[in-house]
Amino acid sequence: MKYNTLKYIALAIALSSLPLAATAQTDVDLDPEAGARLAFTLDKRLTRGLHITLEEEVRLDNNFTGFDRLQHTLSASYKVHPNVKLGLGYALINPYSAKNSEFKGARHRLMADITGTLHLNLWNISLKERLQTTHRTGSYNTYQSPSTAWGLKSRLAVKYKGWQPRGWTPYAYIEVRNTFSAPTVTADYNAATGTYLVPGTTSSEGEAGWFLDGFDGTYVDRVRLCLGVDYRMTRASTLTFYLLADRIDNKAIDANAEGTRLKAYNREKGLVGSLGFNYTYAF
Repeated sequence: MKYNTLKYIALAIALSSLPLAATAQTDVDLDPEAGARLAFTLDKRLTRGLHITLEEEVRLDNNFTGFDRLQHTLSASYKVHPNVKLGLGYALINPYSAKNSEFKGARHRLMADITGTLHLNLWNISLKERLQTTHRTGSYNTYQSPSTAWGLKSRLAVKYKGWQPRGWTPYAYIEVRNTFSAPTVTADYNAATGTYLVPGTTSSEGEAGWFLDGFDGTYVDRVRLCLGVDYRMTRASTLTFYLLADRIDNKAIDANAEGTRLKAYNREKGLVGSLGFNYTYAF
């Protein structure tokens, strides 16, 4: 009887020491943060329904104390129907590293979208679908970030054109972003030691990329709410003020540069608020 009892205790200890199967993705709550977006836009009408737009944007982060990026966007839009508009665009994104006090590798983004608008008296209700792809340049850890990321943004917006005094147009929208480039990870996790192990072994070191199956996961990684107002100063000039709230849900990998060790696999969640200002000149 004592022998059987000791046997069961030994078996329980052995089982408890085995790594827990699963990737043990950890939720991490990020501190709330605030920033700003300042933009200048030129909107040129080429012909009826066809516009070309150039936008220059500066973004601040770290509660308005840090410089985040410079972004240059060139786009074109065409109304194929009074209620349907198609768009194509390219953005050159220059992220800034406060740690190194320099710009990091540029990112190139291509965008294609379609917008449908319903006009109801003084209300405009629109749905915009945008497919985008972003390519990274410069040096980065290929076991933490993909060279090319894909995503789909879906935006439902409402605009009211009957607000007094005239010239002011309030609007609001909600936007959901699906990423198609989330990391897909396979590893065993030892909760006792907090380490990720090569599946079926007790080793935390493996061949390059053993834990990374690729960047092809899909999920909603961002939900955005916006309240804003357009003020048309003249026929050509419009000022836009807005408040933006981003609910971020980001799957992040921390791995060594050789891809032989997975240090952490977190799901980072947080809220980022932004104050926005844009001046548009249309001609």
